Amino acid sequence: MEKINLDAPHSMGTTIIGVTYNGGVVLGADSRTSTELKKACDFGVEMKFRRTKNSGSAHEGCCYDDVDGCNVGGGVGGGWMVLLFDGVGYGVCDMCHGVYVANRASDKITKLTDNVYICRSGSAADSQVLSDYVRYFLHQHTIQLDQPATVKVAANLARLLSYNNKDMLQTGLIVGGWSKHEGGKIFGIPLGGTIIEQPFAIGGSGSSYLYGFFDQAWKEGMTKEEAEALVVKAVSLAIARDGASGGVVRTVTIDKDGPERKFYPGDKLQLWHEEMEPQNSLLDIWGGATAASPEPMRE
Repeated sequence: MEKINLDAPHSMGTTIIGVTYNGGVVLGADSRTSTELKKACDFGVEMKFRRTKNSGSAHEGCCYDDVDGCNVGGGVGGGWMVLLFDGVGYGVCDMCHGVYVANRASDKITKLTDNVYICRSGSAADSQVLSDYVRYFLHQHTIQLDQPATVKVAANLARLLSYNNKDMLQTGLIVGGWSKHEGGKIFGIPLGGTIIEQPFAIGGSGSSYLYGFFDQAWKEGMTKEEAEALVVKAVSLAIARDGASGGVVRTVTIDKDGPERKFYPGDKLQLWHEEMEPQNSLLDIWGGATAASPEPMRE
């Protein structure tokens, strides 16, 4: 049986976007990083299946035993309970697994050189180590040639590492940047190591909600302001529809003048159909600090 694993691999179920415009590129991403809470069925003791009083139904794996050091606390809502072990509380659902947000403000846009950046999706660890290797090789390349690496060189290095390790890596990438030889370039490198040069690229779990939007909204020869607005609008739309995307929106614009990073807080993003207004606390939803507190849940 499996243990609760609070150190499970982090997955950036993500929205990443790269767009070219007349003079450069804009890269954008959300900031939510998720991880999975594994089954809570093995603490080195023999456990018994029992019905939780909140859920109203028994599920395999939703188990505990009345032994020292392992007990179930009061329900925290909707079939959830707090499992206490050696004084540490773990939130587990009545199916004994789930996904939680490990980092709501992660930065998924990584600098490779002064003129090339990479957007990362998939496994956080895989994409971080791949980006570190690409940055290391590009640094050597720049020293040897005494000139900045082009976007194509950076993208091909990322493609080479991704393809040669495709059996072990779970990451999708977008490489974008500007060079005096090529201008603004965007390369998509999906899972498996294929490389595709495109005028725009989208990736991550949120991308499935954006293909039709980009077919309608994309146009050749956009200005810098139009490209930035398109990226922010697209990421906010994916955040509204995709449960694995969220947080804030980060962008970087790269042109002949260098990179420019921007930050868009989540409460300033456009709201889409059926989205709720941002709230500071549940008290705001219940009617303010002066409103009566809801009745506590009882066993």
